[in-house]
Formats: sequence, structure tokens, C-alpha cells
Amino acid sequence: MTAQQRRQQIIAILTKATGPVSASALAGQLGVSRQIVVGDVALLRAGGEQIDATPRGYVLTGEKQSGYTGLLACRHDGSEGLRQELYLVVDNGGIVEDVKVESPLYGEITGRLHVASRYDADNFVARAMEQPDGLLLRLTGGVHLHTLVCPDEETFLRIRKALAQAGILYEK
Repeated sequence: MTAQQRRQQIIAILTKATGPVSASALAGQLGVSRQIVVGDVALLRAGGEQIDATPRGYVLTGEKQSGYTGLLACRHDGSEGLRQELYLVVDNGGIVEDVKVESPLYGEITGRLHVASRYDADNFVARAMEQPDGLLLRLTGGVHLHTLVCPDEETFLRIRKALAQAGILYEK
């Protein structure tokens, strides 16, 4: 298989996938190393393919998500606050698409999350505990933004209310 054929296979696999696909899983399917896949994805992105990297793997993002998308400002401390925040969103029918913070050096920094279930939330919190200094909210004293994808505006408002009642919604 040529490099071009391999890249076409990556697109085909991601197109058929129902969720994120890790670089390791792609490497296994294609019979190459994880680093080859990472390089191929970088070249595909440079060529205009809409591929996002999430904590669980790669996803194609060329299609607009259906439903309602909204942005909320949040603030919490520690891993249990993080877990509670993520649970409140997914238990109320939303997906935490990303996290954004303001950096004095870089401006806005965005990290893709795509947390859609308690399973995803628990995995993210476990990884955060392994690298606590890696959390973007550490740059801002806990204040951060989340893009939420919801089936409708009513779901978004229900999530907003739940976060406010838990003291996580940042409303100063």
C-alpha cells in the first residue's frame, strides 16, 4: 500500500466510524506504526481534511453537528469539580465539545474533548489526574469556557440551570 492509499484508508475508516478512532487503532488496522498515522493525519489536515484530535482519537468534522450549540463559562476546582461538571452536562443530554481558556501569551487556547457520556468523563478525569498541571483551567484560576452540543436549546438551558445550581456556572 502506498502512502497515498494509506491516507485514503484513514479517511475511509474515519468516515465509517461511529466515534473517535485512536492513532494506535488506525496503525493496527493499517499495519504501520502510530507515528506514521500521526504524520499521515498531519498531512491530511494540511491538505484541507477536517480531522480533529480528541482525547479518545480522531474524528472527521466536515459535517456540521445537528442540534443546538452554545457556550458556557464555568469555574470549579479539582478533579471532583471537573467530574461533577462533565456529569451534569452528559446526564442532561449534552456533549462537552471543547474547553477554552484565555492565555496572556497565546490568547485563546482550545482543547477538543468530545465528552458524550459518563464513561468519557471518567476517562478524561483519570487522564487529568495523571497530568494535573496539564489542565487548561490552571491558567485562569479555574475559569474556562465549554462549547456544548445539545439536541435543542431546551437541553442547553437545562444544563445551564444544573451547572448554576451546582455553583459551577461562572456568572460574575
